[in-house]
Amino acid sequence: MFRISQYMQEIASPTPLGPKRNPPGPVVIWNLIRRCNLTCKHCYSISADTNFPGELTTEQVYTVMDDLRGFNVPVLILSGGEPLLRPDIYDIAKRAKAKGFYVGLSSNGTLIDESNIDKIAECDFNYVGVSLDGLGATHDKFRRLDGAFEKSLHGIRLCRDLGLKIGVRFTMTQDNAHDLPGLLKLVEDEGIDRFYFSHLNYAGRGNKNRKDDAQHQLTRWAMDLLFDTCRDYQQRGLEKEFTTGNNDADGVYFLHWVRRNFPEQAAHVEAKLRQWGGNSSGVNVANIDNLGNVHPDTMWWHHTLGNVKERPFSQIWPDTSDALMAGLKQHPRAVKGRCGECAYLQICNGNTRVRAQQMSSDPWAEDPGCYLSDEEIGL
Repeated sequence: MFRISQYMQEIASPTPLGPKRNPPGPVVIWNLIRRCNLTCKHCYSISADTNFPGELTTEQVYTVMDDLRGFNVPVLILSGGEPLLRPDIYDIAKRAKAKGFYVGLSSNGTLIDESNIDKIAECDFNYVGVSLDGLGATHDKFRRLDGAFEKSLHGIRLCRDLGLKIGVRFTMTQDNAHDLPGLLKLVEDEGIDRFYFSHLNYAGRGNKNRKDDAQHQLTRWAMDLLFDTCRDYQQRGLEKEFTTGNNDADGVYFLHWVRRNFPEQAAHVEAKLRQWGGNSSGVNVANIDNLGNVHPDTMWWHHTLGNVKERPFSQIWPDTSDALMAGLKQHPRAVKGRCGECAYLQICNGNTRVRAQQMSSDPWAEDPGCYLSDEEIGL
Protein backbone atom coordinates (compact mmCIF):
# COMPACT_ATOMS: atom_id res chain seq x y z
CA MET A 1 0.00 0.00 0.00
CA PHE A 2 1.31 3.44 -0.96
CA ARG A 3 0.30 6.23 1.43
CA ILE A 4 0.01 9.31 -0.78
CA SER A 5 -0.96 11.64 2.08
CA GLN A 6 2.04 10.66 4.16
CA TYR A 7 4.54 11.45 1.41
CA MET A 8 2.65 14.54 0.32
CA GLN A 9 3.05 15.83 3.87
CA GLU A 10 6.82 15.39 3.54
CA ILE A 11 6.74 18.10 0.88
CA ALA A 12 5.08 20.61 3.18
CA SER A 13 6.78 19.58 6.43
CA PRO A 14 9.82 17.35 5.91
CA THR A 15 10.68 15.03 8.81
CA PRO A 16 14.09 13.52 9.65
CA LEU A 17 14.83 10.29 7.81
CA GLY A 18 15.70 8.29 10.92
CA PRO A 19 16.21 4.52 11.02
CA LYS A 20 13.95 2.18 9.07
CA ARG A 21 11.35 0.63 11.37
CA ASN A 22 9.67 -2.57 10.36
CA PRO A 23 6.32 -3.42 11.97
CA PRO A 24 6.49 -6.07 14.71
CA GLY A 25 4.40 -8.46 12.65
CA PRO A 26 2.38 -8.49 9.45
CA VAL A 27 -0.97 -6.84 8.92
CA VAL A 28 -3.41 -9.74 8.60
CA ILE A 29 -6.34 -9.45 6.22
CA TRP A 30 -8.70 -12.15 7.46
CA ASN A 31 -11.47 -13.44 5.21
CA LEU A 32 -13.70 -14.75 7.96
CA ILE A 33 -16.46 -15.81 5.57
CA ARG A 34 -16.74 -16.35 1.85
CA ARG A 35 -20.48 -15.86 1.63
CA CYS A 36 -21.55 -12.53 0.19
CA ASN A 37 -24.82 -10.97 -0.83
CA LEU A 38 -23.17 -9.60 -4.00
CA THR A 39 -21.25 -11.12 -6.93
CA CYS A 40 -18.88 -8.33 -7.92
CA LYS A 41 -16.99 -8.49 -11.22
CA HIS A 42 -13.54 -8.06 -9.66
CA CYS A 43 -13.96 -10.24 -6.55
CA TYR A 44 -10.65 -11.96 -5.72
CA SER A 45 -12.39 -14.57 -3.51
CA ILE A 46 -15.08 -15.38 -6.11
CA SER A 47 -17.73 -15.24 -3.40
CA ALA A 48 -21.42 -16.04 -3.73
CA ASP A 49 -24.56 -15.93 -1.61
CA THR A 50 -24.24 -19.48 -0.31
CA ASN A 51 -22.63 -21.19 2.64
CA PHE A 52 -19.13 -22.58 2.13
CA PRO A 53 -18.28 -25.68 4.22
CA GLY A 54 -15.17 -25.91 6.37
CA GLU A 55 -14.99 -22.32 7.59
CA LEU A 56 -13.43 -21.62 10.98
CA THR A 57 -15.73 -21.85 14.00
CA THR A 58 -15.85 -19.06 16.56
CA GLU A 59 -13.55 -20.98 18.92
CA GLN A 60 -11.09 -21.70 16.10
CA VAL A 61 -11.07 -17.99 15.26
CA TYR A 62 -10.28 -17.17 18.89
CA THR A 63 -7.44 -19.71 18.99
CA VAL A 64 -5.90 -18.22 15.86
CA MET A 65 -6.41 -14.72 17.24
CA ASP A 66 -4.46 -15.61 20.39
CA ASP A 67 -1.60 -16.94 18.24
CA LEU A 68 -1.60 -13.78 16.09
CA ARG A 69 -1.42 -11.60 19.17
CA GLY A 70 1.48 -13.64 20.53
CA PHE A 71 3.22 -13.26 17.15
CA ASN A 72 2.94 -9.45 17.47
CA VAL A 73 0.47 -8.99 14.64
CA PRO A 74 -0.64 -5.35 15.09
CA VAL A 75 -3.60 -5.11 12.71
CA LEU A 76 -6.56 -7.32 11.80
CA ILE A 77 -8.73 -6.41 8.82
CA LEU A 78 -11.93 -8.45 9.10
CA SER A 79 -13.14 -9.19 5.59
CA GLY A 80 -15.11 -11.66 3.49
CA GLY A 81 -17.16 -12.28 1.40
CA GLU A 82 -19.26 -9.95 3.47
CA PRO A 83 -18.13 -10.21 7.11
CA LEU A 84 -21.44 -8.85 8.42
CA LEU A 85 -23.03 -12.13 7.31
CA ARG A 86 -21.14 -13.96 10.08
CA PRO A 87 -23.43 -14.05 13.14
CA ASP A 88 -20.42 -13.89 15.47
CA ILE A 89 -18.73 -10.92 13.74
CA TYR A 90 -19.49 -8.53 16.61
CA ASP A 91 -18.09 -10.93 19.23
CA ILE A 92 -14.98 -11.50 17.11
CA ALA A 93 -14.43 -7.77 16.63
CA LYS A 94 -14.90 -6.96 20.33
CA ARG A 95 -12.48 -9.70 21.34
CA ALA A 96 -9.90 -8.48 18.85
CA LYS A 97 -10.18 -4.95 20.22
CA ALA A 98 -9.89 -6.22 23.79
CA LYS A 99 -6.67 -8.02 22.88
CA GLY A 100 -5.15 -4.80 21.57
CA PHE A 101 -5.38 -5.18 17.81
CA TYR A 102 -6.08 -2.29 15.48
CA VAL A 103 -9.29 -3.66 13.95
CA GLY A 104 -10.74 -2.75 10.56
CA LEU A 105 -13.98 -3.87 8.95
CA SER A 106 -13.98 -4.41 5.19
CA SER A 107 -17.57 -4.38 3.90
CA ASN A 108 -19.55 -3.74 0.76
CA GLY A 109 -21.75 -1.47 2.90
CA THR A 110 -25.12 -2.71 1.69
CA LEU A 111 -25.87 -4.49 4.97
CA ILE A 112 -25.01 -1.56 7.22
CA ASP A 113 -28.36 -0.11 8.26
CA GLU A 114 -30.40 0.98 11.26
CA SER A 115 -30.78 -2.61 12.44
CA ASN A 116 -27.07 -3.11 13.15
CA ILE A 117 -25.31 0.26 13.17
CA ASP A 118 -25.38 0.42 16.98
CA LYS A 119 -23.78 -3.03 17.17
CA ILE A 120 -21.12 -1.94 14.70
CA ALA A 121 -20.43 1.21 16.71
CA GLU A 122 -20.15 -0.83 19.93
CA CYS A 123 -17.32 -2.83 18.35
CA ASP A 124 -15.30 0.40 18.20
CA PHE A 125 -13.70 -0.46 14.87
CA ASN A 126 -10.62 1.64 14.19
CA TYR A 127 -11.68 1.86 10.57
CA VAL A 128 -14.60 0.82 8.36
CA GLY A 129 -13.89 0.51 4.65
CA VAL A 130 -16.68 0.35 2.07
CA SER A 131 -16.14 -0.42 -1.60
CA LEU A 132 -17.64 1.88 -4.23
CA ASP A 133 -17.01 1.15 -7.90
CA GLY A 134 -18.37 4.42 -9.17
CA LEU A 135 -21.46 6.55 -8.77
CA GLY A 136 -25.04 5.28 -9.00
CA ALA A 137 -25.62 2.99 -11.95
CA THR A 138 -21.90 2.40 -12.52
CA HIS A 139 -21.50 0.94 -9.05
CA ASP A 140 -24.71 -1.07 -9.35
CA LYS A 141 -23.49 -2.61 -12.61
CA PHE A 142 -20.18 -3.70 -11.08
CA ARG A 143 -21.95 -5.01 -7.97
CA ARG A 144 -24.67 -6.66 -10.05
CA LEU A 145 -27.41 -5.32 -7.80
CA ASP A 146 -29.78 -2.43 -8.52
CA GLY A 147 -29.77 0.05 -5.65
CA ALA A 148 -26.44 -1.16 -4.23
CA PHE A 149 -24.90 2.32 -4.43
CA GLU A 150 -27.62 3.98 -2.38
CA LYS A 151 -27.50 1.19 0.22
CA SER A 152 -23.72 1.46 0.54
CA LEU A 153 -23.81 5.26 0.75
CA HIS A 154 -26.49 5.01 3.44
CA GLY A 155 -24.23 2.67 5.42
CA ILE A 156 -21.31 5.06 5.01
CA ARG A 157 -23.38 7.95 6.33
CA LEU A 158 -24.56 5.95 9.35
CA CYS A 159 -20.96 5.12 10.27
CA ARG A 160 -19.84 8.70 9.75
CA ASP A 161 -22.65 10.13 11.86
CA LEU A 162 -21.66 7.91 14.79
CA GLY A 163 -18.05 9.06 14.61
CA LEU A 164 -16.52 5.94 13.06
CA LYS A 165 -13.52 6.46 10.79
CA ILE A 166 -14.91 5.65 7.38
CA GLY A 167 -13.26 5.15 4.02
CA VAL A 168 -14.13 4.41 0.41
CA ARG A 169 -12.28 1.83 -1.68
CA PHE A 170 -12.33 2.13 -5.47
CA THR A 171 -10.96 -0.39 -8.00
CA MET A 172 -10.49 1.32 -11.35
CA THR A 173 -11.07 -0.19 -14.79
CA GLN A 174 -11.81 1.35 -18.18
CA ASP A 175 -15.51 0.94 -17.40
CA ASN A 176 -15.60 3.11 -14.27
CA ALA A 177 -12.65 5.49 -14.54
CA HIS A 178 -14.98 8.29 -15.63
CA ASP A 179 -16.51 8.31 -12.14
CA LEU A 180 -13.21 8.89 -10.29
CA PRO A 181 -13.53 12.71 -10.17
CA GLY A 182 -17.08 12.40 -8.87
CA LEU A 183 -16.02 9.92 -6.19
CA LEU A 184 -13.30 12.28 -5.00
CA LYS A 185 -15.90 15.03 -4.74
CA LEU A 186 -18.15 12.62 -2.83
CA VAL A 187 -15.35 12.04 -0.33
CA GLU A 188 -15.22 15.76 0.34
CA ASP A 189 -18.95 16.44 0.30
CA GLU A 190 -19.83 13.51 2.59
CA GLY A 191 -17.03 14.07 5.10
CA ILE A 192 -15.42 10.70 4.36
CA ASP A 193 -12.05 10.21 6.05
CA ARG A 194 -10.16 8.07 3.59
CA PHE A 195 -9.96 7.20 -0.11
CA TYR A 196 -8.25 3.99 -1.16
CA PHE A 197 -7.52 3.59 -4.87
CA SER A 198 -6.95 -0.02 -5.90
CA HIS A 199 -5.39 -0.98 -9.20
CA LEU A 200 -7.08 -4.00 -10.78
CA ASN A 201 -5.08 -7.10 -9.88
CA TYR A 202 -5.06 -10.31 -11.85
CA ALA A 203 -6.57 -12.63 -9.26
CA GLY A 204 -9.90 -14.35 -8.78
CA ARG A 205 -12.68 -12.76 -10.81
CA GLY A 206 -10.37 -9.81 -11.54
CA ASN A 207 -8.09 -12.18 -13.42
CA LYS A 208 -10.99 -13.32 -15.59
CA ASN A 209 -11.75 -9.67 -16.44
CA ARG A 210 -8.15 -8.73 -17.17
CA LYS A 211 -9.13 -7.35 -20.57
CA ASP A 212 -11.05 -4.59 -18.75
CA ASP A 213 -7.96 -3.36 -16.89
CA ALA A 214 -7.25 0.32 -17.39
CA GLN A 215 -4.59 1.15 -19.93
CA HIS A 216 -1.37 2.73 -18.72
CA GLN A 217 -2.22 6.24 -19.86
CA LEU A 218 -5.50 6.08 -17.98
CA THR A 219 -3.65 4.94 -14.87
CA ARG A 220 -1.25 7.89 -15.15
CA TRP A 221 -4.21 10.26 -15.46
CA ALA A 222 -5.77 8.77 -12.34
CA MET A 223 -2.54 9.07 -10.35
CA ASP A 224 -2.09 12.71 -11.38
CA LEU A 225 -5.67 13.42 -10.32
CA LEU A 226 -5.13 11.72 -6.94
CA PHE A 227 -1.88 13.59 -6.31
CA ASP A 228 -3.36 16.95 -7.28
CA THR A 229 -6.51 16.36 -5.22
CA CYS A 230 -4.58 15.23 -2.16
CA ARG A 231 -2.34 18.29 -2.41
CA ASP A 232 -5.37 20.56 -2.78
CA TYR A 233 -7.09 19.04 0.25
CA GLN A 234 -3.98 19.46 2.38
CA GLN A 235 -3.61 23.09 1.35
CA ARG A 236 -7.24 23.70 2.31
CA GLY A 237 -6.79 22.00 5.65
CA LEU A 238 -9.03 19.02 4.85
CA GLU A 239 -7.80 15.95 6.71
CA LYS A 240 -8.21 13.14 4.21
CA GLU A 241 -6.09 10.04 3.79
CA PHE A 242 -5.25 9.00 0.25
CA THR A 243 -3.73 5.57 -0.34
CA THR A 244 -3.25 3.26 -3.30
CA GLY A 245 -2.84 -0.48 -3.52
CA ASN A 246 -1.82 -3.30 -5.87
CA ASN A 247 0.71 -1.25 -7.83
CA ASP A 248 3.84 -0.12 -6.00
CA ALA A 249 5.06 1.66 -9.12
CA ASP A 250 2.86 4.46 -7.73
CA GLY A 251 5.74 5.42 -5.42
CA VAL A 252 8.12 5.88 -8.35
CA TYR A 253 5.52 7.78 -10.35
CA PHE A 254 4.96 10.04 -7.34
CA LEU A 255 8.69 10.76 -7.20
CA HIS A 256 8.59 11.94 -10.81
CA TRP A 257 5.56 14.10 -9.94
CA VAL A 258 7.52 15.65 -7.07
CA ARG A 259 10.51 16.30 -9.33
CA ARG A 260 8.27 18.20 -11.73
CA ASN A 261 6.35 20.19 -9.13
CA PHE A 262 8.61 20.44 -6.06
CA PRO A 263 12.16 19.78 -7.25
CA GLU A 264 13.67 21.21 -4.07
CA GLN A 265 12.06 18.38 -2.06
CA ALA A 266 12.73 15.57 -4.53
CA ALA A 267 15.88 14.21 -2.87
CA HIS A 268 14.18 14.09 0.53
CA VAL A 269 11.07 12.37 -0.83
CA GLU A 270 13.20 9.84 -2.71
CA ALA A 271 15.07 8.97 0.50
CA LYS A 272 11.74 8.48 2.29
CA LEU A 273 10.43 6.28 -0.53
CA ARG A 274 13.56 4.11 -0.52
CA GLN A 275 13.13 3.71 3.22
CA TRP A 276 9.52 2.59 2.63
CA GLY A 277 10.76 -0.14 0.31
CA GLY A 278 7.67 -0.91 -1.76
CA ASN A 279 5.73 -4.14 -2.00
CA SER A 280 5.61 -6.17 1.22
CA SER A 281 3.45 -9.17 0.32
CA GLY A 282 4.75 -12.16 2.26
CA VAL A 283 6.57 -9.84 4.68
CA ASN A 284 4.38 -7.17 6.25
CA VAL A 285 1.05 -8.20 4.69
CA ALA A 286 -0.59 -11.60 5.20
CA ASN A 287 -3.91 -13.22 4.42
CA ILE A 288 -5.95 -15.94 6.12
CA ASP A 289 -8.87 -17.16 4.05
CA ASN A 290 -12.23 -18.48 5.22
CA LEU A 291 -10.95 -22.07 5.46
CA GLY A 292 -7.87 -21.09 7.46
CA ASN A 293 -5.41 -21.24 4.57
CA VAL A 294 -2.56 -18.73 4.81
CA HIS A 295 -1.47 -16.77 1.72
CA PRO A 296 1.22 -14.12 1.04
CA ASP A 297 -1.62 -11.63 0.52
CA THR A 298 -5.24 -11.61 -0.63
CA MET A 299 -4.32 -11.91 -4.31
CA TRP A 300 -2.43 -15.20 -3.79
CA TRP A 301 -5.40 -17.48 -3.01
CA HIS A 302 -4.04 -19.96 -5.55
CA HIS A 303 -0.86 -20.38 -3.45
CA THR A 304 -1.28 -21.75 0.08
CA LEU A 305 1.49 -21.70 2.68
CA GLY A 306 -0.30 -23.77 5.30
CA ASN A 307 -3.51 -23.95 7.30
CA VAL A 308 -4.06 -22.50 10.77
CA LYS A 309 -6.21 -25.50 11.74
CA GLU A 310 -3.16 -27.70 11.34
CA ARG A 311 -0.26 -25.39 12.18
CA PRO A 312 -0.12 -22.04 13.98
CA PHE A 313 0.23 -18.93 11.84
CA SER A 314 3.29 -18.03 13.92
CA GLN A 315 5.03 -21.11 12.51
CA ILE A 316 3.72 -20.82 8.96
CA TRP A 317 4.65 -17.18 8.33
CA PRO A 318 8.43 -17.24 8.98
CA ASP A 319 8.90 -20.57 7.18
CA THR A 320 10.95 -19.95 4.03
CA SER A 321 11.02 -23.56 2.88
CA ASP A 322 8.32 -22.40 0.47
CA ALA A 323 10.19 -21.01 -2.55
CA LEU A 324 7.69 -18.19 -3.14
CA MET A 325 7.94 -17.00 0.47
CA ALA A 326 11.72 -17.17 0.38
CA GLY A 327 11.73 -14.97 -2.70
CA LEU A 328 9.15 -12.52 -1.37
CA LYS A 329 11.11 -12.02 1.85
CA GLN A 330 14.30 -11.24 -0.07
CA HIS A 331 14.99 -7.50 -0.42
CA PRO A 332 15.48 -6.37 -3.05
CA ARG A 333 13.77 -9.28 -4.75
CA ALA A 334 15.47 -11.26 -7.51
CA VAL A 335 13.15 -10.04 -10.24
CA LYS A 336 13.78 -10.17 -13.98
CA GLY A 337 13.29 -8.09 -17.10
CA ARG A 338 12.42 -4.41 -16.72
CA CYS A 339 11.89 -4.84 -12.99
CA GLY A 340 15.36 -6.29 -12.47
CA GLU A 341 16.98 -3.48 -14.45
CA CYS A 342 14.89 -0.69 -12.94
CA ALA A 343 16.80 2.09 -11.20
CA TYR A 344 14.05 2.28 -8.58
CA LEU A 345 13.82 -1.36 -7.58
CA GLN A 346 14.55 -0.41 -3.96
CA ILE A 347 11.51 1.86 -3.96
CA CYS A 348 8.92 -0.48 -5.50
CA ASN A 349 10.54 -3.87 -4.70
CA GLY A 350 9.41 -5.41 -7.96
CA ASN A 351 5.78 -4.41 -7.57
CA THR A 352 2.96 -6.98 -7.41
CA ARG A 353 4.39 -10.42 -8.14
CA VAL A 354 1.02 -12.06 -8.65
CA ARG A 355 0.52 -10.15 -11.93
CA ALA A 356 3.82 -11.49 -13.26
CA GLN A 357 2.90 -15.00 -12.19
CA GLN A 358 -0.56 -14.85 -13.76
CA MET A 359 0.76 -13.50 -17.06
CA SER A 360 3.93 -15.58 -17.46
CA SER A 361 3.74 -18.39 -14.85
CA ASP A 362 6.96 -16.93 -13.42
CA PRO A 363 6.48 -14.92 -10.18
CA TRP A 364 9.85 -13.22 -10.73
CA ALA A 365 9.21 -11.99 -14.27
CA GLU A 366 8.69 -8.28 -14.90
CA ASP A 367 5.36 -6.90 -13.70
CA PRO A 368 3.13 -6.17 -16.71
CA GLY A 369 1.21 -3.68 -14.56
CA CYS A 370 4.10 -1.20 -14.38
CA TYR A 371 2.87 1.89 -16.22
CA LEU A 372 6.17 3.81 -16.25
CA SER A 373 8.20 4.23 -19.43
CA ASP A 374 11.70 2.79 -19.89
CA GLU A 375 13.08 6.30 -19.56
CA GLU A 376 11.24 6.88 -16.29
CA ILE A 377 12.73 3.77 -14.72
CA GLY A 378 16.25 4.51 -15.91
CA LEU A 379 16.55 2.09 -18.83
